Amino acid sequence: MTEKIPQHMHCQICGKAIQASDSETLCSEECKQRYQSMTKKRKLWVYIMYALIFVMIAVLFFSSYIGY
Repeated sequence: MTEKIPQHMHCQICGKAIQASDSETLCSEECKQRYQSMTKKRKLWVYIMYALIFVMIAVLFFSSYIGY
């Protein structure tokens, strides 16, 4: 009654079951493109957050320096 499930992994993007391997974590070229797109967007947001933090610190520094 108990069926043995072969070793497998799941695609990081769509969740499909794929054969377990050390190199592949995505199931198709479409998922690879979606992953790259997500990575680029995430990097952009990280840069925006760092810029906002820098601007906030600069505003605080210069506002206290000017004497407001």
